[in-house]
Amino acid sequence: MPSPGQMAEYWARSRNLMITVLVLWFFFGFFVHFFVVALNQITFLGFPLGFYMAAQGSLIAFVAIIFWYAHRQNKIDEEFGVAED
Repeated sequence: MPSPGQMAEYWARSRNLMITVLVLWFFFGFFVHFFVVALNQITFLGFPLGFYMAAQGSLIAFVAIIFWYAHRQNKIDEEFGVAED
């Protein structure tokens, strides 16, 4: 069983990871879409970049964030001895 000091460090690292994920989610969910008109000046695979980010790019980013979060949280869990089998 981890000591209280180790558990405080564990929760601090988990909290920082969660805040990072929420910032990334906000960026791809809202911030990118605020600049859709400017992004439409750039084309990607024949589509305006703003359209592509709204239709596909944000969804791909969300899935990537989910897998990255699960991987990082599992590493933190293993480091502090609280990982699931």
